[in-house]
Amino acid sequence: MIATAQLLVYLAVGLVAFGMSVWALGDAASRPKGAFTSAGKRTKTFWLVLTGAATALTFIALPPLGQGGLSFFTLGSAVIAGVYLADVRPAVKPYSGGRGGRGRSGRGTPPSRGGW
Repeated sequence: MIATAQLLVYLAVGLVAFGMSVWALGDAASRPKGAFTSAGKRTKTFWLVLTGAATALTFIALPPLGQGGLSFFTLGSAVIAGVYLADVRPAVKPYSGGRGGRGRSGRGTPPSRGGW
C-alpha cells in the first residue's frame, strides 16, 4: 500500500518535471535566435541543447525504467526547465516579434524605458 502510494507520488513529480521540460524546450525552439542575445542571455543553441537534454533525461527517469537511482535526473531537469521558464523566457519574450510580446506598440517590440 505505501509502496504504491510512493510510486504514484514519484510518477506525479516525474510527469510534472517532464511537462516543464517539454514546455521549456518548445518555447526555446519557438523564439527567434536574436532574441536571446538581445535580452542578454545565453544563445538559443545553448538553451535548446540544455532543455533538450533535460527533456530526454526526465523521460528516461520516469517509472518503470527510472525507479530509484535516476531520480536526481528528474530534479536536475526540473531545475533547468525552471530556470529557463522563470528567467530566460520572460527576458526573451519582448524580443519575439509578435509572439506574445507586450511592447508599447503591441507587436513584440521591447518596452520603452521612459523619457520623451
